[in-house]
Amino acid sequence: MPKKSVAEIIIDTLQAAGVQRVYGLVGDSLNGLTDVLRAREGIEFIQVRHEEAGAFAAGAEAHITGNLAVCAGSCGPGNTHLVNGLFDCHRSRMPVLALAAQIPSIEIGTGYFQETHPERLFQECSHYCEAIALPEQAVRMVEGAIQASLGLGGVAVLVIPGDVMHLPAEAPAVCIPALGHNSGIVPAKSKIAEAAKLLNECEKVTILAGIGCDSAHAELLQAAQALQAPVVHALRGKDCVEPNNPYDVGLTGLLGMPAGYHALMDADAVLMLGTDFPYRQFFPENAPVVQVDKHAEHIGRRTRVEVGLHGTVIETLTQLLPHLRARPDASHLETAQQRHRDDDAHLAELATGEPGDTSLHPPHVARLLNELAADNAIFTCDVGTPTIWAARYLRMNGHRRLIGSFIHGSMAGALSQAIGIQLACPERQVVAMCGDGGFAMLLSELLTLRQLKAQVPIKVIIFNNSAYGFVELEMKAAGTLEYGTELDNPDFAQLAEAAGIKGLRVSDPAHLESTLREALAHDGPVIVDAVVKRQELSMPPHIEVAQAKGFSLYALKALMDGRGGELLEMAKTNLLR
Repeated sequence: MPKKSVAEIIIDTLQAAGVQRVYGLVGDSLNGLTDVLRAREGIEFIQVRHEEAGAFAAGAEAHITGNLAVCAGSCGPGNTHLVNGLFDCHRSRMPVLALAAQIPSIEIGTGYFQETHPERLFQECSHYCEAIALPEQAVRMVEGAIQASLGLGGVAVLVIPGDVMHLPAEAPAVCIPALGHNSGIVPAKSKIAEAAKLLNECEKVTILAGIGCDSAHAELLQAAQALQAPVVHALRGKDCVEPNNPYDVGLTGLLGMPAGYHALMDADAVLMLGTDFPYRQFFPENAPVVQVDKHAEHIGRRTRVEVGLHGTVIETLTQLLPHLRARPDASHLETAQQRHRDDDAHLAELATGEPGDTSLHPPHVARLLNELAADNAIFTCDVGTPTIWAARYLRMNGHRRLIGSFIHGSMAGALSQAIGIQLACPERQVVAMCGDGGFAMLLSELLTLRQLKAQVPIKVIIFNNSAYGFVELEMKAAGTLEYGTELDNPDFAQLAEAAGIKGLRVSDPAHLESTLREALAHDGPVIVDAVVKRQELSMPPHIEVAQAKGFSLYALKALMDGRGGELLEMAKTNLLR
């Protein structure tokens, strides 16, 4: 049997799994790996300026392709920088393998320079986290890590001392049995019958659908038709539930609108399909719930569930549909659909601007971006207000995609995620909707964009409100004066130009459309610094008493603190339109 170095075994196995890129930042403990990559065709090392960005990029590539993606970090600080990005990948269940280099094996346990213990550090954000101590372990452990990542959906971490990467071991043909397997799960027939009985006894059923419906669009529509049920989508389900769906009535939750909120609250039964929607206050208190999920641990952890169906959505609905009785009364659905039309009209009213104004309404930016972007564009969005505007104004059509840190809720991911997506999908238009705080947090990746600009013609739209805007909204709702939220930003367009990237800045609504058209038509990466109003409010679909009291308390405190000008500007921005 031929012998190869551990590094060669790793790269051979990655290529057999279809991996084309390894995101990371070089270091001496990774030399064995990068030297093999340097000489190998069909796989390349993508240099980022911060390892966290490499993890974000790998996670986004895995999300958009469904395939294994890989990132790497050198020993000590190099791989600890991966942690936040890997938490995002793991919580989003993206198949990502992280290669965490380690100090020389003979020095482990001595407090050596840059010594950490990655096999402990990454336990919470991985399904598999083990160290290769001997070269003879390499084949089984590399294959096992990939199997865990693909089979369980999430992160696997391999810890490899730099010296071990160079050592030889026997190298049989690569064997990854889980590769390409995606098996369905079917609930027991008795549970299907129980769910059908409950749903058939109720007249006003609402469906709450999530990312688990990604391969079950036709079955979802059939269920909605049979039940005459409005479909409320969770944010991660937006790009697979919303398209070509006459039953869809939008989002609920903090980012949602009244139609989605009331469709659930007015229901006398709820059918949850492939969603782990986390906000308990947006579930009805007394309506029985049927929940379908392929992850058994999700069932019943957000709200009380009368019938839990452990199964994949498409297989479960295929079994359930023949047992559902047709509804003659469509009033519940029609009421929700009318509310949804009213919501859309209201959102359109907010998404405008007055020529000559000195700043933009962020909904205006998002609406025009939706109208001007390609029909198959892929969008990423930073956590915070960019997620709100993406959720409310981007329209999914079955070809577009929307990706963000929607579970882990990390700032600073949008640009790096866009880089990973663009490398995986060079023929697609990729648009990153960044917050000014998120963009600045990983500003290093502007230089990654420069270095890769021939490969990544990403359009970056920065919603520049000179503040941590969503944090300010949370403070207002809690009755707290803003503190520590103001950002003294540079001109991001000039910053981009200094880095050799096309930069555009726009603050007058009269120039917004032409600026976005210019950016989207450019054949390379572009940074658009969109100066938006700091006091723009994004109202949730339902105002709780505590929030109303909190906002009133905030207003009183602002007046007493001499901030009456802020209140006036807020009124002008949100009311006097």
